Amino acid sequence: MEFRWHGRGGQGAWTASELLARTALAEGKYIQSFPEFGPERMGAPVTAFTRISTEPIRLHCSIYEPDVVVVLDNTLLRTVPVTLGINQDHGIIIVNSNQSPAKVRASLNVEKETVWTVSATEIALRILGAPIMNTAMLGAVAKATSIITLDGIEKAVKARFNSALAEKNFAVIKEAYKETKVE
Repeated sequence: MEFRWHGRGGQGAWTASELLARTALAEGKYIQSFPEFGPERMGAPVTAFTRISTEPIRLHCSIYEPDVVVVLDNTLLRTVPVTLGINQDHGIIIVNSNQSPAKVRASLNVEKETVWTVSATEIALRILGAPIMNTAMLGAVAKATSIITLDGIEKAVKARFNSALAEKNFAVIKEAYKETKVE
């Protein structure tokens, strides 16, 4: 399964991609995770990629036809072609938005793809006290794809962050998992 993450510099798209990959690795899968950015500054659009497979991955390039597109900042929907190349037969689009999946689907002008939304920024503000939504989006990815488990994410988060921060981030992940909606 191939994921393409869209965010802005400083929002943690690559961190979320890496946490997804670490979780999948710990659950016995083969993985790749890498960013695509140059001299961008804070707030500039960035892209990250994750590949997860039950077989060794021999491909080493960007992802041009993702199975899953994750959008951390919904303002990118107006400026970046986030759905470009998505698998139209079984593609999944996950957007940080308080709009319904139907409204996001209409704004993206997609037909067959499954659209999920979660108010990730609101969840992060409520639990973390800051608009750091990348781990919330990881919870949405877990619900929308079932490629990783919440137990696996908890272990990856505890390995990545200090205990207090890990606890708060896992609370964000669980809440996002619960609140993620599909059309």
